[in-house]
Amino acid sequence: MLRRAGSSLRHFLLERKSSAGYSSCSREAKMSRPVQARRLEGIDKNIWVEFVKLAATYSKVNLGQGFPDFPAPDFLQEALKRALSEGSHMLHQYTRAFGHPPLVKVLAQIFEKLLGRELDPMTNVMVTVGAYQALFCCFQAFVDEGDEVVVIEPFFDCYESMVKMAGGTSVFVPLRPKAPEDGKLMSSADWQLDPAELASKFSERTKAIVLNSPNNPLGKVFSRGELELIAELCVKHNVLCISDEVYEWLVYDGKEHIRIASLPGMWDRTVTIGSAGKTFSATGWKVGWTVGPDRLLQHVRTVHQNSVYHCATIAQEAVAQGFQRELTLYGKPESYFVQLPRTLQQKRDLLIQSLVAVGIKPIVPEGTYFLVADISEFKSDVPEVPNSDEPYDCRFTKWMMKNKGLAAIPLSTFYSEAHKNNYPNFIRFCFAKEDATLKAANDILQKWKKEKTS
Repeated sequence: MLRRAGSSLRHFLLERKSSAGYSSCSREAKMSRPVQARRLEGIDKNIWVEFVKLAATYSKVNLGQGFPDFPAPDFLQEALKRALSEGSHMLHQYTRAFGHPPLVKVLAQIFEKLLGRELDPMTNVMVTVGAYQALFCCFQAFVDEGDEVVVIEPFFDCYESMVKMAGGTSVFVPLRPKAPEDGKLMSSADWQLDPAELASKFSERTKAIVLNSPNNPLGKVFSRGELELIAELCVKHNVLCISDEVYEWLVYDGKEHIRIASLPGMWDRTVTIGSAGKTFSATGWKVGWTVGPDRLLQHVRTVHQNSVYHCATIAQEAVAQGFQRELTLYGKPESYFVQLPRTLQQKRDLLIQSLVAVGIKPIVPEGTYFLVADISEFKSDVPEVPNSDEPYDCRFTKWMMKNKGLAAIPLSTFYSEAHKNNYPNFIRFCFAKEDATLKAANDILQKWKKEKTS
């Protein structure tokens, strides 16, 4: 009886599934529907994932990714220890969603000095999960379908993807190199915008321009004249400026970093983005911020509150203490903001010497962690592949990691699909490394050069 009853029950359930449309065929048909949102089409692959994996697998020396391999300053580490051991137990709980009050307060004080205007910490400053989330919030807050965003090439690659995710279209304008004087190395300052070409990219569809100064990957620090040109076009066409200034303190050779929001007509249309990771050599802390007028930041806050909502309280507290120290030392020789660029300039020069010694031509950066170099001297080791879809610099860099143990990033990563083959013989190195790391890179290059000439 029980066996017969079980058989009847199975028969009943099968009939019920069939009548409800739950056959195996219908299940397969439903699973075949697209899962991926259209906004992700074409941006699911990320070259950083591939190159980080290659570097971890093959490289003995990693000059690819943009993070220091030296420690964050002692005063910042001590601030974190104090927050953990001596601070209020509430530092382990949520703080204000748009920024820990001590941090937005001290950021407002710092940027009042830098921008020459009074700031309200509650409305003119917002803390984000690194500068990366600040960028994402800005594109989501301001860019609609059909909008165009002017992007200066070469550019940090997430700009194009984030514009696309927001429904917009990137319109690219290049920095074009001019030949240096005889006997001189090319400088990042030699890569310039053509004023007429830049102006031609602005139209009634232009919603924003992305400015990155100092620029990753070139290390270019835009001059006052270049910034005034951009500002003039923004005002003329009523365009917003998303200003990525994460390397604002890393400027060399006496150059001046000018904040575009400080220029006439630009405060009301600019969101300035910064990073504690780059400012204090602590990229893993993921504390960033936006500074701008409330009429813009109110929309950035809306995206923030509906995405990550909140940043780590304890890290914000430590960064606040770090900035409080720097505020008291502002402009003094012992300030970390004064000492760090001096240290990094020395590291930049060490890498330049190593590259020049083996015949690689560096483009001398005015700022950032990065240096772009011409590897034509070593091109014979990695011959061209006719009709290959992969840019030459990508294949060269992969070969170098696998065969020489030295990691870098191909320059084509920082160009749009249409322009990725414009500079096939250039790769980017990061020099924000211990001197021992830079020496190890030098040893690899020297050995490689000897092998070529023997």
